[in-house]
Amino acid sequence: MPDTSPDLDGLTIFSGTAHRGLGEAIARQLGLSLGQVAIHRFADGEIGVQFAENIRGLDVFIVQPTHAPADNLMELLIMIDAAKRASARRITVVIPYYGYARQDRKDAPRVAITSRLVADLLEAAGTQRILTMDLHAPQIQGFFNIPFDHLYASRLFVDLLVLHPIEDMAIVAPDVGSTRLARFYANYFNRDFVVVDKHRIGPNHAVALNLVGDVRGKNCLVVDDIVDTGGTFSATVAMLKDRGGKEIYAAITHPVFSGRAVERIEASEITRLWVCDTLPTPQEHLFQKIRKISTARLFAEAIRRIHNEKSISHLFLERPLSEPRELMIDRDV
Repeated sequence: MPDTSPDLDGLTIFSGTAHRGLGEAIARQLGLSLGQVAIHRFADGEIGVQFAENIRGLDVFIVQPTHAPADNLMELLIMIDAAKRASARRITVVIPYYGYARQDRKDAPRVAITSRLVADLLEAAGTQRILTMDLHAPQIQGFFNIPFDHLYASRLFVDLLVLHPIEDMAIVAPDVGSTRLARFYANYFNRDFVVVDKHRIGPNHAVALNLVGDVRGKNCLVVDDIVDTGGTFSATVAMLKDRGGKEIYAAITHPVFSGRAVERIEASEITRLWVCDTLPTPQEHLFQKIRKISTARLFAEAIRRIHNEKSISHLFLERPLSEPRELMIDRDV
């Protein structure tokens, strides 16, 4: 175990199997090693968890994104329950990507509100605090009756764009839901922003209808929280080029990359797609146009502040967080 500063006494970090690489990177930023936990599967696929070290009275942080398959969420719930039964003093769940967030309201008859369901499950399991990044719908915080800390990847992307500015930049919201985020970037950099008006005809199916604004002769930066199948994304890139946009860039937090997403994005006229490492990137999802930014330092500083009962508002764009070499990580991570 490496030497740590006194302000980390009593803090321990564990990671599930969904994205162990990010858990290890967060622990390194704090000068810690990941705690030891045995996670195994029975012959029928049932998940078993046993903490391999004493956590009684400790401030426990569990890192686990809850992307598909549902085993990742189930594994997290079992880890929380095991930590509770091991008498952890406080259990904070670090969810870099909060799955099931897109079903946050009853927008059709006889549908579930899964983001509320997941909130109830996490609380019932024994979670005492949540730390996450870029919820698909920020109002999901209201589904919880426990402290909830919400980090923003815009902190990292702004640092990147300050260090590597894009000339003649117009900010693009790929749908109405991204307007608030686009307005933030536009105000921060004193740029114009445009909105893509699209009509969704079903899950993972959308038709782009119109572009509200002018991108002629400008380099475009598309900002959003998730890129999933890549269909809407590639259609947006094509529309921007057709409307006179020059180079097209994108800063999108969560690289879900379902189905033919990689093929579609690679075939598009995007110049560069920046994403965060909130989700693991399997080998088949690597391609030439992607660059991945590490969230480890941001999560680590938030964990340090939570452990020491300090405000995390310091992390919201008060000053540059990272040097260029610390912002970027290898494409195969």
